[in-house]
Amino acid sequence: MSSGKKKTDAGASSATKSTTKNHEITVGAVQAKDALAVIFAVRIINALCVRTFFQPDEYFQALEPAWNLVFGEDSGAWLTWEWKHQLRSSVHPAVFAIGYWIVQNFQGSKMHPVTKTKWLLAAPKVLQAGFAALSDWYSWRLAERLYGRGSAAAWSVLLMALVNPWQWYTSTRTFSNCFETTLTAMALYYWPWEILGTEDDENVESKHSSIPILQTWGQINNLRLSLILAAFAVLLRPTNILIWAAISTLTLTRATLSGKSPLTLRNCFMIYREVVFCGSFVLGLSLLADRLYYGEWTFPPLTFLHFNVAQDLASFYGENDWHYYLSQGIPLLGTTITPFILKGIYRSLDSENLTWPVVTSNALKALSFVAFTNISALSFVSHKEVRFITPLLPAFHILAAPYVTSFFTALKNATSTSSSPTLGWKRTPLLLAGLLVNAIIGGYLSWLHAAAPIKVVNYLRSEFENIHPKHLAIPQPANVSVDEDFSQELFALFLTPCHATPWRSHLVYPALRARALTCEPPLHTAPGSLQRQVYQDETRRFYADKIGFLKELWPRDAPGEDMARYIVGYEDIGPALYEYFDPMGPGGRHRVELVRVWDSWNGLFTDDDRKSGRLVVWATGFYDKVSPIEP
Repeated sequence: MSSGKKKTDAGASSATKSTTKNHEITVGAVQAKDALAVIFAVRIINALCVRTFFQPDEYFQALEPAWNLVFGEDSGAWLTWEWKHQLRSSVHPAVFAIGYWIVQNFQGSKMHPVTKTKWLLAAPKVLQAGFAALSDWYSWRLAERLYGRGSAAAWSVLLMALVNPWQWYTSTRTFSNCFETTLTAMALYYWPWEILGTEDDENVESKHSSIPILQTWGQINNLRLSLILAAFAVLLRPTNILIWAAISTLTLTRATLSGKSPLTLRNCFMIYREVVFCGSFVLGLSLLADRLYYGEWTFPPLTFLHFNVAQDLASFYGENDWHYYLSQGIPLLGTTITPFILKGIYRSLDSENLTWPVVTSNALKALSFVAFTNISALSFVSHKEVRFITPLLPAFHILAAPYVTSFFTALKNATSTSSSPTLGWKRTPLLLAGLLVNAIIGGYLSWLHAAAPIKVVNYLRSEFENIHPKHLAIPQPANVSVDEDFSQELFALFLTPCHATPWRSHLVYPALRARALTCEPPLHTAPGSLQRQVYQDETRRFYADKIGFLKELWPRDAPGEDMARYIVGYEDIGPALYEYFDPMGPGGRHRVELVRVWDSWNGLFTDDDRKSGRLVVWATGFYDKVSPIEP
């Protein structure tokens, strides 16, 4: 009887433990879903708050080709030279093309054009808000894997991501770097960090020491998912391979890693097999997608490296000092948590730091090595931008998390036997000051700084709706006759630095014909050649000699002069315009009387002197003097 009772008690105990474990898993899953919903809501608000212009790639490397995919060649999308020479993968714009396609095909034909326009403007924002939320969520989940579920360090990763000004400013923009960051965070979460090492002493208990390496279907599927996501990130931005090269190198060499390697010959063969399998799968999909998009077999990552590295065309768009990422990149990414990021990188390399289990310690070393190799390699490229290292931000938050937590929190009731220890805040004034600084930076950059380029295209679109209400079809019907006078009308001429505003993704209506200065790089010149040094694109030629360029733009012997209804430019070009259109000036024959009909402040500072001052719209009155365009 006694033996039977013991067995029954043991069975009951085992059942209780199993029930408790299942309950914990269920609660954890519900908590994760709730957290994702909250994060997505925050990023939707974030996307709605961002109404400023940052970099042209947000539109010209994602939304313009996406628009072209859905609405066709006659839709007015502006495809830059990179798309014409097959430097970019079609995968990224295809994602946003899905959003446009949904709007177009689900009740799109029944919507009023103005309502449809609002949905077309919103679709990319909603999609990118989802990607930004996934980036934050997977960064938090990875932190939970490393620091423990529900740990203060893991929660601090999520909070840092949500209040980071750089994230607020850029994460909901349709940059390939932002999508790359999401794919990288997801791939890092699914990566089998246990392969980096286990405890040296077999008698030392560790939650990782008894875990089999790549022996269950769940582990193998997670590895496959990680590799597929990483492969897409590399295809999207070839420089992403530096992240995975760093992790692979550290795994194989075990330099600076603690513990012993759990990898066997079987594990190595399995990883190699999955790399080949998953890489081939993603490569095949990419080749097929690009074949359908470009109409021929091509491999954009190779072309990208050829033009930007071998031909050094990236330098045409600006060069920076070798220390740019150290002196500006990391501080801009981290802002107020930059000291904690640097401390996290430094402490992760300390072999005497036994704070964390071996797997966590080695994973932190790997993330530090990823940051070191990426910044070192990208520093050799002459053209540098902060967003190029944005995929490092999840790693930076994870590395900084323990030190942010210990700096601003402390255990309460740690010596009390009546209550369990809880976390309390410390250095609260400093914490509030940091949050206030982040809010001011993020709010200004997202709401006020360089808002004029977005406002001006909204203004022009609204004017087009009022002046030409019969020509708002999206897409423009091919078999409908168009008034000859209207078909010749150039609605807007942008005399701004090239790609200084969004284009068809915000102008929307295909019938709204516009023209802007271009800045095609000198593809026909050799690196370092005299021809490249003296090359002048349209933008540079205009700002070097405004009057001379306007004479070229409207030559006296042209069969039909393409005068614009509106001219857009920064206020410093005003004197040149008035001089050109003066009755006694070179353009007096146009009989144009410029009227300043709209202007907007463009921020406290600018990275381009040509964009200083207010952005202005001048009405030429040219088409108002001709016979009416519409009855």
